Amino acid sequence: MIGRLTGTLADKSPPQLLIDCNGVGYEVDVPMSTFYNLPEVGEKVSLLTHFVVREDAQILYGFGNATEREAFRQLIRISGIGPRTALSVLSGMSVADLAQAVTAQEVGRIIKVPGIGKKTAERLLLELKGKLGADLGPLGAGPAQSDVQSDIQQALMALGYNEKDAAAALKALPGGVGVSEGIKLALKALTK
Repeated sequence: MIGRLTGTLADKSPPQLLIDCNGVGYEVDVPMSTFYNLPEVGEKVSLLTHFVVREDAQILYGFGNATEREAFRQLIRISGIGPRTALSVLSGMSVADLAQAVTAQEVGRIIKVPGIGKKTAERLLLELKGKLGADLGPLGAGPAQSDVQSDIQQALMALGYNEKDAAAALKALPGGVGVSEGIKLALKALTK
């Protein structure tokens, strides 16, 4: 219903903001990743939103970019993960980290988020597999870098390494590395 808000940032008190849109103040809950990138109070702000209607409340959740909002929407589709927990996950780790954890199926990274136990983390990883990790891949890198990393990962898997080991080796690579150099560096890291 409400997809985006643009207005003046009237107040910010983690994790809630007050955005003045032409005289109407909207309370918006945001993950800490969005909160840290906000302008100063009194300056203009624009956030993508997700509107949740419950029996006892109507709540707006705001996000600095479409990737965060989509990750939030994927999270709240999971049984046992509500909007507050989804916000907590996105506050505890970036979308790129979440996507890598899903791709590598790393429960340990997810249970570090406050309020997430082992069973919830396992369900989260299972439900998001194929929805989040593969789609978002290593965010922050441009499409060319994503293709390079994909090529490196496929090469490592063709050499007999499992997806988890290949993803861990990719994480250790410096940014902007080429395919052949990346494979060499990844192999060195994997043989240690």
